[in-house]
Order: sequence, then structure tokens, then C-alpha cells
Amino acid sequence: MKQLRFYRRRPAFSMMTALAVMVIMGSIGALVVNLSSKTVKVTVAQYQHEQAELYAKSYTEIAVMAITGNNRQNHCLEDISANIGDDPENGNGYRIRTHIAYIGSTTEIGNCSSTRQLSTNVTTTDTPLTVIIDSYVDYKDPENPDGPWLTVHRRTVQKI
Repeated sequence: MKQLRFYRRRPAFSMMTALAVMVIMGSIGALVVNLSSKTVKVTVAQYQHEQAELYAKSYTEIAVMAITGNNRQNHCLEDISANIGDDPENGNGYRIRTHIAYIGSTTEIGNCSSTRQLSTNVTTTDTPLTVIIDSYVDYKDPENPDGPWLTVHRRTVQKI
């Protein structure tokens, strides 16, 4: 008779064990989901930053090409600006600003305003014109479009 009672209590113990295992597995599952969502956010942030650095490099090269193809006697190229993406204000794109400053003789600099002429006497015959190009790429976190702008800056000194 005692053996029958022992078998009657055992299914309740199995149910308690099954519930405990389910709670533990649920907790581990919640931890895995939380960890993977954090990993996705970090990956998106790294992607945006790398993309901004590539845009800064590209717009620096565009500025060099534009300067070499521009007649500074008629028109001085001082800024290049662009928006890339659907809506940079709401975290869906990039805002790019490129500022150009000149170092060279007044015959080489031409019509550039005095705020863009850094020096007119630091030249040699080998380097008649040097430019300083500052490229700024601004973007927002798409998870927090009301947050601050994140900026990548690239400064390049280029002999023309």
C-alpha cells in the first residue's frame, strides 16, 4: 500500500520540476532576446558612423576635383553642401557640409573672400596653391530622431 501512495505523489513532483524548467528557460530566452536587440542597435550605430566617414572622404575628393576644375578668377568655390537620404532631420540620411579655405598668392586665389584666404605669402614656385578642406557629415540616430546631431569631421590639406 505504501508503494501506491509513493506513485501518487510523484506526478506532482514532475509537474513542479517541469514548471521550474519552463521558468528558467523563459528567463534565458528573455536574456537572449534582450542581448540580441542591444547587438543590433550597436551594429546600426557602427554602420552609420562608418558610412558618415566614407561620405566625408568622398566629399573631400569631390571638393578637390571641383577646385581643380574651377576658375577662381571668376568664381571662388567656398562651400559644397548636400543632403543624402530621405529625411536627415528625422534620422533617415546624412547632411554634408564642406568648407574650403585657400593658402596661396593672390593671383592663384583669385576672387575668394578674405575669410577664405588663410595666407597669401606662404607659397613657393612648386606649390602655388594649397587648400584646407573641412568636411562635416551630420546624422541622427534613427531610434532617437529628437536627439542631438552626431558629427564626423575630416580635415584635409591638399596641394593643388
